[in-house]
Amino acid sequence: MNCSGLKERLREEASQVGFAACRVCAPDAVPEVPGRLERFLAEGRQGQMGWLAERSSWRGDPRQLWPEVQSVVMLAEPYTPEHDPLEDLAHRERGVVSVYARGRDYHDIVKKRLKRVARWLVGEAGCEVKVFVDTAPVAEKALAQAAGLGWQGKHTNLLSRSLGNWFFLGSIFTTVALEPDAPEGEHCGRCRKCLDICPTDAFPAPFQLDARRCISYLTIEHKGPVDPALRPGLGNRIYGCDDCLAVCPWNKFAHEGRDQRYAARGDLDHPRLAELARLDDAAFREKFSGSPIKRTGRDRFVRNVAYAIGNSGAKELLSVAQELVEDSDPVVAEAARWAVERLQDEGC
Repeated sequence: MNCSGLKERLREEASQVGFAACRVCAPDAVPEVPGRLERFLAEGRQGQMGWLAERSSWRGDPRQLWPEVQSVVMLAEPYTPEHDPLEDLAHRERGVVSVYARGRDYHDIVKKRLKRVARWLVGEAGCEVKVFVDTAPVAEKALAQAAGLGWQGKHTNLLSRSLGNWFFLGSIFTTVALEPDAPEGEHCGRCRKCLDICPTDAFPAPFQLDARRCISYLTIEHKGPVDPALRPGLGNRIYGCDDCLAVCPWNKFAHEGRDQRYAARGDLDHPRLAELARLDDAAFREKFSGSPIKRTGRDRFVRNVAYAIGNSGAKELLSVAQELVEDSDPVVAEAARWAVERLQDEGC
């Protein structure tokens, strides 16, 4: 079999399905990952994400996950926003949701595309395949850099000279041996815009992240109260944070998102904090059906909304915060009390 020819046809198929880029690396292409992860865990920078330590060896060698794998196919799918999300931060009485979570759940959309490409590959090569979209201990960003899709920038996210940094990653593990592509080098230079813009100083150094201070971690993964010292930095961000992505100069080369399902739903484009604060569990589940936000659960989400209300400086939201002071969830109630105190201290 002419694997070189197969790889070119694979790229054509991936493009037709909707992916913006498709590259290949060998399964042993990221030997540095175990050491990096070990240092990250030793510093405790994973916070409550205990799953990062579980089967950590799999992240350094895909063959630990699947011994038969011969090649790793990495694919990129853009979700570039139509406007600068940093502008949303000025509307303090409204919540800001990370761009990737304003539309349909990307896991479902990307995985369906991956399966289409994988079925094509099986039909062409008679091989076995496994597909992953942020759902297994796979070092997607490191593998993507090894495959030449881009490089991990100073904000630790993947960057591309042709795509910017607004794109999802998907991977296809396969038993067919494909010729690897050349890895991508780092092209951040002296730029440190992503580091300097972080509201909570989550980057101890370039190319390092302390998740315990990251707004995306705090609003999505972290359970329980957020450190009061970090709460003002959350601003009106109620699910995730895009600051370090949005400020990257490489976004001038970003591709437009092809799938309209990633576009912001009307009710998630500048949602009113007052309306979100009044969601009960049933209303929360109904509102966020098909959205990645649903995974946080009502209590954690409304906790974030209460913090945003406390940061809003909006007198009209004081009564909304007061309604949550007796919430059945103690973390929400404590967040509401903090919000009330903040608004009252500001002379509201």
